Amino acid sequence: MDLFSQHTSAENEPLAYRMRPRTLEDYAGQEALVGPGKPLRRMVESGVVRSMILWGPPGTGKTTLAEILASASGARLERLSAVMAGVKDIREVVARAQAALSRQEKTLLFLDEIHRLNKSQQDALLPHVEAGLLTLIGATTENPSFEVNSALLSRARVYVLRGLSEDDVLKVLRRALEDPQRGLGRRNIHADDEVLRILARAAGGDARRALGLLETASDFARSEGDREVLDESSVREVIGHSASRFDKQGDAYYDLLSAIHKSIRSSRPDAALLYIAQFISGGGDPLDVVRRLTAIASEDVGNADPRALPMVIAAWDAYLRLGDYEGQRAIAHAAVHLAVAPKSNAVELAWKSAQRFVAQHSSFEIPLYLRNAPTKLMESLGYKKGYRYAHDEPHAYPAGSAHDCWPQDLPYQRFYQPTGTGQEKRYREMMEWRAALDERVDKDD
Repeated sequence: MDLFSQHTSAENEPLAYRMRPRTLEDYAGQEALVGPGKPLRRMVESGVVRSMILWGPPGTGKTTLAEILASASGARLERLSAVMAGVKDIREVVARAQAALSRQEKTLLFLDEIHRLNKSQQDALLPHVEAGLLTLIGATTENPSFEVNSALLSRARVYVLRGLSEDDVLKVLRRALEDPQRGLGRRNIHADDEVLRILARAAGGDARRALGLLETASDFARSEGDREVLDESSVREVIGHSASRFDKQGDAYYDLLSAIHKSIRSSRPDAALLYIAQFISGGGDPLDVVRRLTAIASEDVGNADPRALPMVIAAWDAYLRLGDYEGQRAIAHAAVHLAVAPKSNAVELAWKSAQRFVAQHSSFEIPLYLRNAPTKLMESLGYKKGYRYAHDEPHAYPAGSAHDCWPQDLPYQRFYQPTGTGQEKRYREMMEWRAALDERVDKDD
């Protein structure tokens, strides 16, 4: 291939691929792993690489780190994807590694999406990692403790990568604009810091996504003399048509839902709105937020504010009636109400307690006076006999333990313990008042 063909081929590669760092000096972020004296830098400096799993969101440099580590250790680098590769592919890698070992060459296997590895693939791989034939570097966006075989996990150190900071991404973008060999430097594109920060914020800590956005935006740069200018309007147009920042099946999706829930439970409306906005702007379905709010209304607010659940259901209905743009405000409305509302998990605790109790006492007789008597036979057997219609009783309450509606063959257990918070304080007072009536009637009897 001639030089012109090589040059054209390189230009046709995506910018994110061309700008991939070759050394730690060019690597952005992850100072806790690659900074002076940190574990991965020590591996690079010593040339001794141990098996590891790199866990972090997309675009944080997992593949790049594997390439840098392989280069530093002088090892052959084999690449496989757990999604695409089968047992046959793993065996072929093992065969090549054995041949390389006979030439005193080490082999480093980079296994992308290791969380997708099935049992047969793990069985084929494990003994060769154990024996040291293969140094494994797995990459995953999912929690490896849930997804990776414990035997394999025990033989690899897990390193957590974080999403890049806005300043880290800004450096990546600047380097791409200025590099004349691998980047866009020959085009002399001018973009001020604020324009690049818009791209950096839209990337959500993902360097690969940031470079993809920059590459697309550069097609809309306008000519000004001997340079091109990338302005804010062009960048915002590109961002507006960009894809979702996270996978619905991934950790980030559920981490944001968890953050929303815990912020509301902690009565922090601003934090709740922050995470809801991040969730929706990242491509999350607003109805997933409403579903979580519905659970919160009973689980965390309960009877401390009985208006909470109807308000969330009303917000759900409003979203469906108004459409996405206006409907999002109804979701925010409900979220703020839940966050500010008094909190009680008394209903949640009562329900779990009742479930545990029934699991231990699965068979009991319903009192006859609570049963229906639609036939004369049932009536003759005593069904419904002794039932006291509450609305015919003083205070609309059939007082006394003789009408406690509890099965006679079961030890009594109180499940619902109302707190002194919000409206539930009133519930507690009502229950205490009725308990006093029960005691008075039982004493009179």
